[in-house]
Amino acid sequence: MTEKAHEAAGLLLAAGGGRRLGGRPKALLEHRGRPLVEYAVGVLRAAGCARVHVVLGARADEVRRRAELAGCVVVENPTWEEGMGSSLRAGLDSLAGTGAGAALVSLVDQPGIGAEAVRRVLAGYADEGSLVSAAYDGVRGHPVLLGASHWAGIAESARGDRGARAYLRAHREALTLVECGDVARPYDIDTEADLIHLE
Repeated sequence: MTEKAHEAAGLLLAAGGGRRLGGRPKALLEHRGRPLVEYAVGVLRAAGCARVHVVLGARADEVRRRAELAGCVVVENPTWEEGMGSSLRAGLDSLAGTGAGAALVSLVDQPGIGAEAVRRVLAGYADEGSLVSAAYDGVRGHPVLLGASHWAGIAESARGDRGARAYLRAHREALTLVECGDVARPYDIDTEADLIHLE
């Protein structure tokens, strides 16, 4: 792992309440014997993110109790019910002043995306102007790497359940897509039917 890649901090969005899962927060779903949030942090660390910020919301106290998040900066988003946009804003705000040149944003409900895909996206980081996204058969997905010079613009457009989508669409000419379909499966754990993906 190059020194440059370590300048990108991992930013895990794990605040959702799991409305379509009967109100079970996704962070607390079990995967490989541990809470999903803990598994997702492990993926970021394995990929080379030395600094990891985790945004919690629904039942944050219980997540802190049950998940091993030592070494992470835990950010509580009091407005998590507004959607992913508010969690992305909270996470980027928590990285301001840390010296991080970019945020590698991943979602807690995508356990099919492992360290290799994250490493590929991290490898696209050049400087604070970088915008890099994983792609699956050419279609943009997660994780995404957001250079620090873009954070203010992204925070401005991140509303409701839209994170960086509108900003990335508006800046598509600056966006580098990195194909990850051969090493990752970008399914979401959104409904009861999706729980079959958990191990």
